[in-house]
Amino acid sequence: MAEEMRLLLEHADKIDPRQAEDYIKVGGYKGLEKARQMNRKDLIQEVKSSGLRGRGGAGFNAGMKWSFVPPAPVKYVVCNLDEGEPGTYKDRIICEKNAQALLEGMAICGTAIESKQGYIYCRGEYPFVVELLNKAIQSAKAVGALGDFDIEVRMGAGAYVCGEETALIESIEGHRGEPRFKPPFPGVAGLWGVPTVVNNVETFAALPYILTKGAEWYASIGAPKYPGTKVLTLTGDVNNPTYFEVPTNYLLKDVIYKLGGGIKNGKKFKAVQVGGTSGAFIPEQNLNTSIDFDSMGAIGAALGSGAVLVLDETRDIVDIVTRISKFFEHESCGKCNPCREGTFRCREIMEKINAGRATEADINNILLLAKVMKRAALCGLGQAAPIPITSTIEHFGHEYRRKLLQYA
Repeated sequence: MAEEMRLLLEHADKIDPRQAEDYIKVGGYKGLEKARQMNRKDLIQEVKSSGLRGRGGAGFNAGMKWSFVPPAPVKYVVCNLDEGEPGTYKDRIICEKNAQALLEGMAICGTAIESKQGYIYCRGEYPFVVELLNKAIQSAKAVGALGDFDIEVRMGAGAYVCGEETALIESIEGHRGEPRFKPPFPGVAGLWGVPTVVNNVETFAALPYILTKGAEWYASIGAPKYPGTKVLTLTGDVNNPTYFEVPTNYLLKDVIYKLGGGIKNGKKFKAVQVGGTSGAFIPEQNLNTSIDFDSMGAIGAALGSGAVLVLDETRDIVDIVTRISKFFEHESCGKCNPCREGTFRCREIMEKINAGRATEADINNILLLAKVMKRAALCGLGQAAPIPITSTIEHFGHEYRRKLLQYA
């Protein structure tokens, strides 16, 4: 299995994503037409039956998420385009290559939950994507493709924590980007206190194809429990660092050695981090794992944003993780003690280890701290921040202890 399976990116570079007419010529907006002819419950059931699960990190069934939205006079559809994970750019690629599919997917969701208003929350570092999306929206409106569903683009200010859905909602409302306590969940009380569905770009962009070709067809692709395709971004020490779209039963080793062309400069493989900066580092013995959500979880990793970072044998794992710990300390919003203090202490201990001033007790302390953060932090930032540390201690503990012994 060496070839991609392009679904969301099928027409990449063949059509202008800003022009609705181009998208319509290749079958665009037929899914939305079908959705509008369906009963609301049947539409939600179709999405449920497809097995489509969130592509932003949580992996929750999209149709199930929609079904929790209660009746209300006003509801909102929100697209998460914050994409703050270093090394991750798959949502940007989807927007650059197939923006109209995102708009159509949001309108399908709007039809399902009876919403007339959508918002796209775009990270502050993507001003060119905001411009592209605004032109795409104008074009779709001009040809009447979206009907009475309206979409606005809102830009963030560069905060990593706003990738968390409630912090994102706070930011749209004009508040400081900090996560809310849950419950209530956004599906009940979200943007401006009304029921709100928040999904990722990739999740929305898959919906037109599900509606057009059918839930059964989509469910037959990839891993049975996490069907469909996944857009991956491949970076690091590989010969072909770029983006790919593959079925979700694609093996991690094939991503690296077939699509990625193997390790560059004839070096040996050391580790791969999947899911972005907050993801676990995976050793060579686990490369036969498929890239679906559940298989990644079974080896203590997470599919997350679909970022794949490959490291060769020359890389210093402890130094890399020290740099990651600095990133999380910087990006913590500071609302909850476990994250605010935990990310600070993680960075402090990692610097001590990296400088050769630590003892075995420091490794034990950081593992204990990681357990507290995972259980007590308010949102995914604090819960996931220690994962690069714990996974590398588990699989590459000898590199940590080599630094302890070096200065003993």
